[in-house]
Amino acid sequence: MSAEDFGFPDQYRLGTPAEYKKVFTNPVKSTDKYFTVLATRNVLPHPRLGLAIAKKTIKKAVARNRIKRAVRESFRLQRQHIVGIDIVVLARGDAANAASPILRKSLERHWHKLVDRCDSCS
Repeated sequence: MSAEDFGFPDQYRLGTPAEYKKVFTNPVKSTDKYFTVLATRNVLPHPRLGLAIAKKTIKKAVARNRIKRAVRESFRLQRQHIVGIDIVVLARGDAANAASPILRKSLERHWHKLVDRCDSCS
């Protein structure tokens, strides 16, 4: 295993506002108590992740950072199964107080749901 297998390199990130806007424009959506996850197909051979964890929703920086770490870790572990999709994760209020294993399970369900739904999306 290389160091890249454990990191979150730039190629796996949504970086520009235009890339985020493309996902927000016509997404496939998956929602639960903790997250809203938006996705759209891309032309790349790998997935890309964007985070939109709002201060208005998650007040404390410690909680926002914990959620971001959980999302990145879950994405890193599942990215070989998620091919050619751009994803934006938005946290909901209940995520601030949820335990890490609960967040992990929620994200796994979202990844599987989006892969199934994006097979038929354009």
